[in-house]
Amino acid sequence: MIEADYSMTQAIRDLKDRGIPFVIHSYKYEDRGGTGVAARELGVDEHLVIKTLVFETDAREPLLVLMHGDQEVSAKNLARTLGVKAVQPCSPETAHKHTGYMVGGISPFGTRKRLKIHMQRTIADLPKIYINAGKRGLLAEISPADAVRVLEPVLVDAAG
Repeated sequence: MIEADYSMTQAIRDLKDRGIPFVIHSYKYEDRGGTGVAARELGVDEHLVIKTLVFETDAREPLLVLMHGDQEVSAKNLARTLGVKAVQPCSPETAHKHTGYMVGGISPFGTRKRLKIHMQRTIADLPKIYINAGKRGLLAEISPADAVRVLEPVLVDAAG
C-alpha cells in the first residue's frame, strides 16, 4: 500500500524484494531539519521516526546505527558495546560511499555495501516505525518486527 506519489528508490525495491509490507509517506524535506521536520510534517511522534546513521570504528569499519529520532547516539556507549576503542559518525561523503545514499536520505534497506546494523533495542518494542526509504523526504512505515527479521540487527543500548 502506497501513499502519495514517489519515485522508486533502491530501498523501496529492497523492501518489495524482501516482501516487507510498507506504506510510503512523502514530506517536504528541509536541510538540517532532521526527524523533527519529518514527524511534524507527517503528524507522528518523533520517537517513531527512526534515523539511520553511518558510523566508523577506530579501525575504520563502517556500520549503521538505527536510533529513535528524538534520541542521540552515545559514541561512548556504542564503542563499549562493540568492544572497540572509539566510534565516530562518518562524513557525508564517506556515508554516501558506503551506502549509496545522501545524508538525510540514508536507509538501512538497499545499501550499496552490506553493512553491520546496530539498532537501539527499544525500537523493536514500537507498534510501527517510519524509516528512510532511500531519498530525502521519503519515509517507509513498516513493522519493527519486519525490520528485525530482515535486517538482523544487533540490538544495543546506545542512546545517550
